[in-house]
Amino acid sequence: MNEKQRQEFRKYAQDEIEALKLEIPRLKELLKPVAPDNSIGRISRMDNIVNQSVAEAQLSKAKIRVARLEEALRRVDEDEDFGLCIDCGDPIPMARLKAMPETEHCVECAE
Repeated sequence: MNEKQRQEFRKYAQDEIEALKLEIPRLKELLKPVAPDNSIGRISRMDNIVNQSVAEAQLSKAKIRVARLEEALRRVDEDEDFGLCIDCGDPIPMARLKAMPETEHCVECAE
């Protein structure tokens, strides 16, 4: 991976982390329980429970994604072989690194 590609990946990862860190508080807000004395109706309360489950899953995924991107940022700066497959040594496509920043294998070796 050349320096231009490293910079491109750094920028992508930093932008993604910033966006996720803005999203996390919004998701946390959606997880707040509805007070029992709030008369929103049985169906609406059930909808709220479902929405909270969805928000909880999104929050979990966002936190995991941030951790993976932060680890990839650390590796891109410290590991001179970042972006190369650890099995065959071929470059890992940028699209794969962006989708799965934790990957250390090209598509062929991962299969």
